[in-house]
Amino acid sequence: MRVLSEGDILFIVTAVRWTLLLSMAAFIGGGIGGLVVALARTAEFKWLRFLALGYIKIFQGTPLLMQLFLAFFVPGIFGIDIDPWGAAAVGLSLHASAFLGEIWRGSIEVVPRGQSEAARALGLTYVPRMFLIIIPQAFRIAIPPTIGFLVQLIKGTSLASIIGFVEITRAAQIINNATFRPFTIFALVALVYFLICWPLSAYSKIMERRLTVASR
Repeated sequence: MRVLSEGDILFIVTAVRWTLLLSMAAFIGGGIGGLVVALARTAEFKWLRFLALGYIKIFQGTPLLMQLFLAFFVPGIFGIDIDPWGAAAVGLSLHASAFLGEIWRGSIEVVPRGQSEAARALGLTYVPRMFLIIIPQAFRIAIPPTIGFLVQLIKGTSLASIIGFVEITRAAQIINNATFRPFTIFALVALVYFLICWPLSAYSKIMERRLTVASR
């Protein structure tokens, strides 16, 4: 055991960049997957809607920690070497795609049905109808819940410490094991998470209020 130093604090604070990078990678990957899931959930083919629903049920119905474990250990069974960064990014992206897909599916279905019927009357097929008419309107509706999920995703990156990825929580664990100052160390970690997440939560609430006023 040793004394907590400024270098230890700096080590924890600089690990924030890995939390932010992992969050960004997971959000981008989850956004791409989520768009595919949302389009599949609102597709004209029943079997495609069924597959998308099954995907959502699996990832929403199982713990994120288990998903990260599978993303880290399963590739090794097939001889694929994957590091903690790659496993965390893949696991969180798959997790995010299920939740974002359902959020965006709900936003798409909130758009008045008359918009889709008018697009059909103009002869637009499914893809141009969705990307030119429906999705631009659903985008504004989806902003508040999407930002709300991003906050949860940022906090969820702390679970990546379990598979050895050194983000802010794992960095805090390493320093705490050497100094045994849990209150100071994890209070600092909580403060950092608050400073990252609170502005996003506040912005989400502002956007939600604006949409409520605009819909009146």
